Amino acid sequence: MKRPALRVSGPTLDARDPIRLAEFYARLLGWSIVRKEGPRPGHPPTDGWAILRSPASDLKIEVQWEPNYRPPVWPSQPGEQLMMAHLDIGVSDLDVAVAWAVDQGAVLASDQPQDDVRVVLDPEGHPFCLFADETM
Repeated sequence: MKRPALRVSGPTLDARDPIRLAEFYARLLGWSIVRKEGPRPGHPPTDGWAILRSPASDLKIEVQWEPNYRPPVWPSQPGEQLMMAHLDIGVSDLDVAVAWAVDQGAVLASDQPQDDVRVVLDPEGHPFCLFADETM
């Protein structure tokens, strides 16, 4: 069988308040929220989902409501909620990018395992990494 055309367009993040999280990433990255819905009838006011698109429209991040969402623990600890995936975000200036992320509502993680990378937690507790990208 011949492999069909496949393309990863981006991740989907679970959240207790997906619209708030989508708005955070829109501010952080300068991306547009291109679609959002919710709450559905009979669901809490934080129910919903949203799609963000990069300015080039080649990448997306979706954020969806998960009623049983638990923030991951960073760094991981036995018996605690694990991080299943994370975003790597290249930046032109690491210190400026960390300050920008914190100003948008992120929190710098207390554990920083690498000198040239900063682990930051979004408003729902998802870790993401900021790293100096020489191609920028």
